[in-house]
Amino acid sequence: MFWYHEDLDRLEREITDLGYEPKMVFYGSSSFSLWTGLIHAFKDYLPVNLGFGGSTLAACTWFFDRVFENIKRPEAIVIYAGDNDLGDKRHPEEVVLFFESLLAKIRCKYGEIPCTFISIKPSISRWYLSDSIRYTNSNVKEICLKDSNFHYVNVYDAMLDDAGYPNGDLFIEDGLHLNGKGYKLWENKLKEVSKIFPEKIKIKM
Repeated sequence: MFWYHEDLDRLEREITDLGYEPKMVFYGSSSFSLWTGLIHAFKDYLPVNLGFGGSTLAACTWFFDRVFENIKRPEAIVIYAGDNDLGDKRHPEEVVLFFESLLAKIRCKYGEIPCTFISIKPSISRWYLSDSIRYTNSNVKEICLKDSNFHYVNVYDAMLDDAGYPNGDLFIEDGLHLNGKGYKLWENKLKEVSKIFPEKIKIKM
């Protein structure tokens, strides 16, 4: 996984230069790292964007200790990954195991803080993986039933058009990554789940 190290070095520098202790951490793949409006959208919660390009759930788990070494005490973690694992031909059950391992690492380091998993999105370029994506999402959703501080946010259904296919209005030209409209949908879906935004971490403006 040496190809991630440039991005990981970048994250370490950004964490060092933050100037504040982040309370809401967004951790995952390029769907986060390309979300340029993320920090502004959740500014009331002292967020940090720890997305790194091409990341898999396997990589998020493998590098968790390194990335979070200097994140002292976040109040909530939001995760998006799994898309690239399936694209790399990993079996859905293997992807779910990686998620369980990541959640266990979070619980070991930070205890019962709220954790949120954004469902793996449907996309035009990976529509051939739709069955695997639905299966993975379904199994991750089941895990939330075992953990009262784990929340599953379903963006999959909201990103389909009336015919049941990925809505092209939500993607940039590559058919994989989101445009502004797609990110606004994600922002709204996250903000619908009030439990992932504890009032105690909201910054009074």
